[in-house]
Amino acid sequence: MTKRSLFVLLLATVLIACNEKKDPTEAKIDELISQMTLQEKIGQMNQLTGSGLSDDMKTQLKNGAVGSILNETDPEIVNELQRIAVEETRLGIPLIFARDVIHGFKTIFPIPLGQAASWNPEIAEEGAGISAIEATASGIRWTFAPMIDISRDPRWGRIAESLGEDPLLTSIMGAAMVRGFQGDDLSNPTSLAACAKHFAGYGAAEAGKDYNTTWIPETQLRDVYLPSFKAAVDAGAASFMCSFNDINGVPSSGNIHLNDDILRKEWGYDGVLVSDWASIEQMIPHGVVGDLKEAANLSLTAKVDMDMMGFAYVNHLEELVKEGKITEKQIDESVRNILRMKFRLGLFDNPYTKIPVISPFYSEDALAKARKAAVESTVLLKNDGILPIDAEKTKTIAVVGPMSDAPADQLGTWIFDGEPERSITPLMAIKSEYGSKFNIVSEKGLTHSRDKNEAGIAKAVSVAKNADIILFFAGEEAILSGEAHCLADISLPGAQTKMLEALKKTGKPVVIIIMSGRPNTIEKEVELSDAALLAFHGGTMAGPALADLIFGAEVPSGKLPVTIPKMVGQIPVYYAHKNTGRPAKDIVLIDSIPVGAGQTSLGNTSYHLDAGDKPLFPFGYGLSYTEFSYSTLKISKTKASMNEKIIVECDITNSGKYDAMEVVQLYVRDKVASLARPIRELKGFQKISLKAGETKNVKFELTSTELGFWNTDNKYITEPGEFQVWISKDSQSGEAGSFWLE
Repeated sequence: MTKRSLFVLLLATVLIACNEKKDPTEAKIDELISQMTLQEKIGQMNQLTGSGLSDDMKTQLKNGAVGSILNETDPEIVNELQRIAVEETRLGIPLIFARDVIHGFKTIFPIPLGQAASWNPEIAEEGAGISAIEATASGIRWTFAPMIDISRDPRWGRIAESLGEDPLLTSIMGAAMVRGFQGDDLSNPTSLAACAKHFAGYGAAEAGKDYNTTWIPETQLRDVYLPSFKAAVDAGAASFMCSFNDINGVPSSGNIHLNDDILRKEWGYDGVLVSDWASIEQMIPHGVVGDLKEAANLSLTAKVDMDMMGFAYVNHLEELVKEGKITEKQIDESVRNILRMKFRLGLFDNPYTKIPVISPFYSEDALAKARKAAVESTVLLKNDGILPIDAEKTKTIAVVGPMSDAPADQLGTWIFDGEPERSITPLMAIKSEYGSKFNIVSEKGLTHSRDKNEAGIAKAVSVAKNADIILFFAGEEAILSGEAHCLADISLPGAQTKMLEALKKTGKPVVIIIMSGRPNTIEKEVELSDAALLAFHGGTMAGPALADLIFGAEVPSGKLPVTIPKMVGQIPVYYAHKNTGRPAKDIVLIDSIPVGAGQTSLGNTSYHLDAGDKPLFPFGYGLSYTEFSYSTLKISKTKASMNEKIIVECDITNSGKYDAMEVVQLYVRDKVASLARPIRELKGFQKISLKAGETKNVKFELTSTELGFWNTDNKYITEPGEFQVWISKDSQSGEAGSFWLE
């Protein structure tokens, strides 16, 4: 046998072995791509909003010019559009139908920020699972959630969609949502492809203004803003979405470093990367491209697979190929990702939606889980012994305030398919479930949260004067948070504070229940109240959940997923800040400064003269109807090597009279490092149940990897040295222990 013959034989053997080992789905994709025209490939990269069964949509489908349709929720129309794609096109490639299903489809769960306040991944996973069951019954197989942008500015309207300010909490809750949407098998007809958004840094928008610019050093990007997205990759998220903002001058939709270097190459992600709505086209006003053709070129180079309602790809990619500015191979890469998601969803084998005979909406299980979620999402901020309401001392209860009976507003933002008529409001729940035990009187006082007409306040006060306790439901309408709904003033709008002041003058105990899409500046309102609950926008079952908490059927267990500032001037305010060279001490507030004081008489440390150095409520804060005591911290090793695990533990005792849940939090600080590190970083948490009088031992395991950070050489490192550690109720409390890492 000649050397050439031997080489040919070996090559054939290798090729046969490679083909045998090749993933069957990838082989199918190869075969399909080989048959596609350039125009058909580009069509797969085009996502359009639904227009029913319009002639234009039918024509585009028959021409293979559409790969995905969003916002079409009639299952019969979905099936007809799918039939055209599958049966009347040359290759029969199915469509994927998409929708913003953020915190519920019909049964609405608390806004994501509220779910994060539960500190319970099971809540997030169950809610997403219910959403998937309901949405897929309408033909939706792709949702643009979870939103896992780290959010440290409550002025930003989209903080409502976020999971808060902390990378670890957001990572864990976001991954739970991915699992809930997608289930164990993406090809199951009730599985909803998740979309991790917005990649990346969107929550750092300057001044809390939507779509605004961001400036994020690489170390901060990797330490703070990327971990939640890496967690989504690890959880198997089927897709990612670009963010609207630029990072350091480069919009996400054209960001090669972010989308290719990190997402594709470093993380090995093989899912779909979709633009946000027209975000490719919006690189023109960003000022980084001159026209839509340039935008298409830059986005494809940055590995954006699908253009959502931007028309850049469908109008310009073919021309760019002919000009040699991009290659068909680049297009093939994106088409491969899109087809892969369709295969994984089982759409080639089962493209049609089976319309259920029995409606899956508002099932008993769904409503029960939504109620549980709303209970655990509520944070008790203050309680002067007023809650839960004592039935022996209370006969008449006044239910007042603009959010007491606001069925649409309690659903919150991003609920395109939610039905306010199915909401159970606080007033409805209190009357129906407790009306037989108490005399319930009500008067909203203000028609809506922004109402400045004080005429109705007197009516509410008149009703409240005859009550034993006043429940004041305050907050914000749903329209005041969400995309493009940012505020410079985050105090309670309208005449709500004036109404609270008038109610306080009655001399009756006042409980304020705040139903909002963001943390508001509520220092005065909390001070005026005898008890305060932060309920966010709690969804369909917000009313029954709040009634359960107010009357003691449930015990509050929520903890803040974000810091609440005293005033807007403290923003950005978050717990994991650096210490500075002059940390706050010897604090003298503005009203204590002597007239004529010398310029250097105030200690020269880092704080605001009018707000001090602390927020109103810190991250992780939340009270209960019972008391929890934490024993002395125990650390398994005072010195540990890099490859050793460290066990940190303490006993938690429920020393009160109510069975309850507590979120036990683990924080760490790297005392001395080559880069200044945060004063505390969350490294673990457990939500535990304790009966009255019960004690449980809570253990956390720390590894050297968890103690690391990204350095200026773009490397993740863990440095030896002293570390402080806390097991505590929130990010400001607890006694520190320490250990050395060698």
